[in-house]
Amino acid sequence: MTGTGIRLTAPAPGWAIDADVVVVGSGVAGLTAALRCTAAGLRTVVVTKARLDDGSTRWAQGGIAAALGEGDTPEQHLADTLVAGAGLCDEEAVRTLVTEGPAAVRRLIATGAHFDTSASGELQLTREGGHHRRRIAHAGGDATGAEISRALVEAVRDAALRTVENALVLDLLTDEHGRTSGVTLHVMGEGQHDGVGAVHAPAVILATGGMGQVFSATTNPAVSTGDGVALALRAGAEVSDLEFVQFHPTVLFLGTGAEGQQPLVSEAVRGEGAHLVDADGVRFMLGQHELAELAPRDIVAKAITRRMREQGAEHMYLDARHFGAAMWETRFPTILAACRAHGIDPVTQPVPVAPAAHYASGGVRTDLRGRTTVPGLYACGEVACTGVHGANRLASNSLLEGLVFAERIAADIAAGGTAGAAAGGTADSTADETDPAPPPVEPSATTVLLPLIAPEARAGIQRIMSSGAGVLRSARSLGTAAAALEAVYEQAQDHEGPGKAAVPGVESWETSNLLCVARVLVAAALEREETRGCHWREDHPERDDANWARHLVISLTPDRRPVPRRTATAAFPPVTPGPVATAAPTSATPPPADAPREP
Repeated sequence: MTGTGIRLTAPAPGWAIDADVVVVGSGVAGLTAALRCTAAGLRTVVVTKARLDDGSTRWAQGGIAAALGEGDTPEQHLADTLVAGAGLCDEEAVRTLVTEGPAAVRRLIATGAHFDTSASGELQLTREGGHHRRRIAHAGGDATGAEISRALVEAVRDAALRTVENALVLDLLTDEHGRTSGVTLHVMGEGQHDGVGAVHAPAVILATGGMGQVFSATTNPAVSTGDGVALALRAGAEVSDLEFVQFHPTVLFLGTGAEGQQPLVSEAVRGEGAHLVDADGVRFMLGQHELAELAPRDIVAKAITRRMREQGAEHMYLDARHFGAAMWETRFPTILAACRAHGIDPVTQPVPVAPAAHYASGGVRTDLRGRTTVPGLYACGEVACTGVHGANRLASNSLLEGLVFAERIAADIAAGGTAGAAAGGTADSTADETDPAPPPVEPSATTVLLPLIAPEARAGIQRIMSSGAGVLRSARSLGTAAAALEAVYEQAQDHEGPGKAAVPGVESWETSNLLCVARVLVAAALEREETRGCHWREDHPERDDANWARHLVISLTPDRRPVPRRTATAAFPPVTPGPVATAAPTSATPPPADAPREP
C-alpha cells in the first residue's frame, strides 16, 4: 500500500529481489548514485525502463556547466544561476551545486568520460545562454550526453552491478510505519524476469528523468512520461514548481503536425555565434536582452514565440552559415546530421526552429541530501526539485545537478544506514538470487486504485497540454485544458469495473502517469497568476514578487485530486519526511495563504 492509499491497477508481484538500494533510472543521476552506493558496499539494483543508455542523458548535446576555466569561479556560476531562476532558486542548493560541481566533473572524468580538450590538453569550454563565462565542457562536439552515458554504463558493467532493463516501475512499497520498502515493477518481456515483480529495499532513489512526453512536441525521448513524479505523488510525496516547464527555444521545426521527440539544435550553436533571424533575415533578439541570442532560455523562447505571432509565422530561423562546413562537421556533427536527415543543410541555409517542451524545472521535492517527504524515498536529476533551478533552469546545469546530488544521496544512505542497517551489512551486489514473491497482501479498505487510462487517450492528452499549457498560457487556455483533462479522467473512472476498464499494461500505465502529471501541472499553472521564468501568463504578463515570489507545493488527496498550496515566502520549504495532507479544507471560511486550495 502507498502513503495516500493510491496505486496503479496491476497484478500482484510474482517474483522478488532483495537489495539495500534500488535506483530507478539510468541517466547521469541514476548511474552515478548506483556506482557510489555500490562503492560503499551496498547491494544496489538499477531498474530502467529501456536499455541502460536509453534515457535523456544520452540526448544532451550542449554539455555540463562548472567553474573549471581560468578566471571563472563558483560565485560567478552562482550569480548566473540565480538570475536565470528568476527569484525562486534556493541559494543554498545552488551554492552546493556550484562549489561541489567542479570536483564532481573531475570524478566523472576519472570514471572514464572523455571531454573535448585543446592541443595542450586543457578542457575546451564554451558558452550557452545565461552564462557570462565559458564554462560548458563538451564531448564529441555536440555529443556530451552520449559520452557521459557511455562512460557510466561501462563503469556499471565493469562493477557487475545488478540491473533490470526494460522495466517500468509501478508503485512504491512501504512498511507498516509508512517507510519505503521497495518498488513494484513490470518487466516488458525481455531479460531474466517477465511480468510484475518487486524489488525489496529500504532505500529507493528515483532518477526517472522528465515528463516532456506530456506535450505533443518535445526534445525528450519516448520513455520520458513522468513515471517518477506520478509514482511519488501516489506514494504521498510532495512535488514543487511543476508549472515551470522549460521550452527549448531552438528545436528543429518539422511541421505543425509533427509529434513526439523532435531534434534539438543545441544552445551551444548560439554560443559559438549563430544568429536568430526572422524570414526577412532580421536579428530580432538584438535589443531584447543584453546577451541577445544568449539570453536565458525563457527569454529567447518568449521572443521567438512573440515574433512568430507578430508575423503569423510557424517558425523562426537559426543562421549559422558563417560557420562554414569544417566547423559544422567538427563542432556540431550530430546536429548537422539531424538537419541533413530532414532535408536542411545548415552550411548553406538557415535552420527553421521553434520552441518545444524540453525540461521540467520542478519535480519531486527534496532537501540537499535528495530526501523526499516520504521516509526512505530519494530523488535526483530531472525528476527532482532541489531548488537549484527556480523558475527556469540555466543551460547545462542539469547534468551537473544530477551528478552532484546523486553523490550526496549515496553519501547520505551510506552514512545513515538507511539501507545497510536493514540489510545487515555489505554483500556482493551480484550474489542475490531471485526469491519467490511473498503471498500478496490484501489491499486495505483505504487503498484506492487509480483509474487506468486507455493508450488511445495519450495523443489527446498531449494535444490538450500543447494548446493549453504550452509556451503561452492564460486562465482561459489553462481552464480549458483542466476541463478537458478532467473529462478524460472522469471517463476512465466511469468505465471502472470488470471488462470495462483499460487493460493493465505498459501503455495504459504510461498514459495514466501522463494524465496524472498533466493534471498537476495545469493545476499549478492556473494557480500562479503571474509571468515568471518559463511560466508565461498572457493575462498576467508581469512578474509579481509581492504575491508570487513563492513556491507551489502539491500533493494528491486520497480521492486523487491535486491540491496546490502556496508557501509563505520565497524560501524553499524544508523537507520533512512524514504524512501529507489527506483532504482539502472543508471550512466555509477562506483558507490561509499557504493552505491547500482547489485547482
